[in-house]
Amino acid sequence: MELKPEKLIELANYKMPFGKYKGQSLINIPEAYYVWYKQKGFPDGKLGNLMHEMFEIKRNGLEDLIRQIRKF
Repeated sequence: MELKPEKLIELANYKMPFGKYKGQSLINIPEAYYVWYKQKGFPDGKLGNLMHEMFEIKRNGLEDLIRQIRKF
């Protein structure tokens, strides 16, 4: 997985469009939610790709990287 700066900025600011965490930034969604999706299958398309990347970031303890570039 190669993350370019533009992708990291997008990850830092992308909001969940539906469900229990609708409107929440992907970085603020608990890791357990991503683990569940990893088992069931991430959604197709852009959202699924971003969720999979966030899962890997959280799993590897790199959340601070995303938090540091997040726009307020």
